[in-house]
Amino acid sequence: MSRAYGYTSYGGPETETWFDRPEPAPGPSELVIRVKAIGVNPIDYKIRSGAMADPQATPAFPLVLGVEAAGVVVAVGSDVTGFSEGDAVMGRSAPEHGSYAEHAVLLAEATAHKPPQLSFLQAAALPVAGGTAWEVLERLDIVEGQTLLINGIGGGVGVMGAQLARDRGAAVFGVGSAAKRPLVESLGATLVPYDSGDVVEQMRELLPGGVDAILDLVGGGPLRQVAILITNPARIVSIVDPGVDELGGTFLVSGTAGVPSVARLVAEGKVDPKILQTYPFDEAPQALRAVESGHVLGKIVIDLEQTTRA
Repeated sequence: MSRAYGYTSYGGPETETWFDRPEPAPGPSELVIRVKAIGVNPIDYKIRSGAMADPQATPAFPLVLGVEAAGVVVAVGSDVTGFSEGDAVMGRSAPEHGSYAEHAVLLAEATAHKPPQLSFLQAAALPVAGGTAWEVLERLDIVEGQTLLINGIGGGVGVMGAQLARDRGAAVFGVGSAAKRPLVESLGATLVPYDSGDVVEQMRELLPGGVDAILDLVGGGPLRQVAILITNPARIVSIVDPGVDELGGTFLVSGTAGVPSVARLVAEGKVDPKILQTYPFDEAPQALRAVESGHVLGKIVIDLEQTTRA
């Protein structure tokens, strides 16, 4: 049997539960891994809430929480090539599967080999945040000498986006609370604190000519406030607000194509996923509560080889 943490119906934290299940088997295009570490993301509780559910579907509850993990391959689907039992990998959960479990089913096309220089904790932090940030910067075509404003810089995608843009030679500015200054400055970015004055005024003092690109991780009113700073509205990308098209920008559903490239940069010491807190598997509920609070700095990872919180 394989232990998992999931939910018995769509809703809030009260729907979550531990349960045992048979060790899963892979579908033709899937892999099963023995999980070593699990990345915790806002999408985890959004999926649990039912906000992203297909109204025509009939879920087979209980469902496992989570969308990303790293571990060791224990079974390979019949159509999968390039992976073998024993490989150390990182990836995203296959459809209808989750990652908060001792064994997880990953989609082979959304899985990458873990470089030996990376720990499983680092690897588990990359498929969502790293893959998303890479794809956004590709879409924004960020190059040396340009300026990028990250609206909501303190979380996983913002942390990765700032470092990847800096690695490309861009100047990065990030909107966040004043408490995030040490983290933001460690990324090589300039903090624009929303709780210390008007963000637009602060940015105009820093960049009178406006910014070349905006990565939005907040949406709503805060996005519309900073959109006035853009020199070309087509270079606004939001991963949270589909209404960004009204501003001339693009709503992006994250992908995984850039994960191997991000992993190489981490292995080379050029990018740090900023895992600032880890939890043992027994404290998966607390890990998700921390992310759901909306006040997390950097990335939270669940470590299946850890017995007490670090």
